[in-house]
Amino acid sequence: MGVSFCLRLKKNHCLETENLIWQRLDQLEIIPGTSLYFQGVRVRKTRPVAGFDIACKWQRNYQGIKVKDAWFILTDLGSLPVAIAAYKKRMGIEEMFRDYKTGGYNIAGTGLKGERLIQIILLMAIAYSSAIFQGTEIPKKQVQKYISRSKETRKKYRRRSTFGIGKDGEQWVNYLAQHSELVQELMKLTPNKRRFYQQGVRAGTLIGSIS
Repeated sequence: MGVSFCLRLKKNHCLETENLIWQRLDQLEIIPGTSLYFQGVRVRKTRPVAGFDIACKWQRNYQGIKVKDAWFILTDLGSLPVAIAAYKKRMGIEEMFRDYKTGGYNIAGTGLKGERLIQIILLMAIAYSSAIFQGTEIPKKQVQKYISRSKETRKKYRRRSTFGIGKDGEQWVNYLAQHSELVQELMKLTPNKRRFYQQGVRAGTLIGSIS
């Protein structure tokens, strides 16, 4: 089985549009909402790379969100839609890297090596799978607002990954159980807030039922 690739190029790289005629990628005739595809070209005037394709895509502006730059992707996948679809998967992969680093388990901070590192990675894989499952189910039960902010209309990216939602949900349920007696005592001081407390308890029960 062969391995294909999608590598994003800097906009100051050059493309050979004709024999010995080079043009910078950011000088191509591409504007927001358009795309181009070059097959079997040479790229980089210094130490050229030849025989691959370049997919160019500039996302259109949407709901006031302006896309600053176009994508210029060196690939061997053979078509624009396939190359763009493959490159978009990078966003999800980077989310996973963040989850494994400072945004989640902070695996680099453990300082482990060898067999102990393999063991902790296996444990993290199990915990990660559980958090992903919970993070997928929590929005379906319409209780995500209790544990994390939803994606705002004008924001391009959501605030929390699926993993983050699942992880936060588990922590929130544990906090509810740990401090339930204290919260009930506080509710006696503010009985007008009891309805909201009961709604939160119900949400906690729904989240806790995910297994």
